[in-house]
Amino acid sequence: MQALTSVILGAFAAYVGAWYFGRVDGNFALLLFLASVVTGIYWLAERFHFLPQRQQAAAALEANAIRRAEELTKQGISRVDGDVSEAKRQILAQPWWLDWTAGLFPVIIGVFILRSFLFEPFKIPSGSMIPTLLVGDLILVNKFHYGLRLPVLNTKLTEGTAPQRGDVMVFRYPPKPSLDYIKRVVGVPGDEVAYLNKRLTVNGKPMPINALPEFFDEDTMRYFNQFEETLGDKPHRLLNDDSRPAFVPGADEFEFKANCRYSVEGVVCKVPQGHYFMMGDNRDNSLDSRYWGFVPDKNIVGKAFFVWMNFGNLKRIGSFN
Repeated sequence: MQALTSVILGAFAAYVGAWYFGRVDGNFALLLFLASVVTGIYWLAERFHFLPQRQQAAAALEANAIRRAEELTKQGISRVDGDVSEAKRQILAQPWWLDWTAGLFPVIIGVFILRSFLFEPFKIPSGSMIPTLLVGDLILVNKFHYGLRLPVLNTKLTEGTAPQRGDVMVFRYPPKPSLDYIKRVVGVPGDEVAYLNKRLTVNGKPMPINALPEFFDEDTMRYFNQFEETLGDKPHRLLNDDSRPAFVPGADEFEFKANCRYSVEGVVCKVPQGHYFMMGDNRDNSLDSRYWGFVPDKNIVGKAFFVWMNFGNLKRIGSFN
């Protein structure tokens, strides 16, 4: 078992290393699932096989020590050398290969359940959601709000609440589902979304917008026009860059692209059933549905709702719209 465990742990380490150095596209959900299964098997084997074996051996050792003590007492020897309790402790102790498998199972299965069905942490890697979310924000995503899903397969188990316009949602990036993206829902199934001359219109109705003081981006050391937009009943802030054109350059080929009309003014799209139109709040610095298309329901991960840490700015901690 030691050799087998060494191979298994080595395989996990090799996968993580290859992922870290970019040799493979890592899948943390799959890795955590496999770790839960493997450590779970070891935990069951420990509880019902290995631990009873060690307990029997410890009991046999204690029984032999008692018999030996009784025999020596009959011979007039009252003092017996040797510490049976220390020997029992060594026998009952888990070997390293069980300590690194069965011993970790409660922690791994707890993380797996929490991450798969309740809340999952994410780190914001880019500025596409500025000013709502900044680079380095550590956020929590509600995994059950839109319905519970099977880990790894992402198959829906319960309906939950349908995504609403204005929600900040984490989803699997359609062109490469191994990547998680975060954007704002601006169009739900059946909507006609128009983003023309940097103004958002949904079903022919312009979204209310109010000018705010300019936003200073510390990463780029630039000021940007800042607005408050009301999408549905949820006001949120957004940025516009006057140096960027209104048209969408270099849109990819994607499913249902025929639902979209591109022009020098921007884009108009009819959202197909079972799909969503996503945009970043940093409107001129966001690769979103304007470029790569609609997000299918099967790609939804969860609703982002809370910044739990930003090590560079503790004032960022809190909920957001």
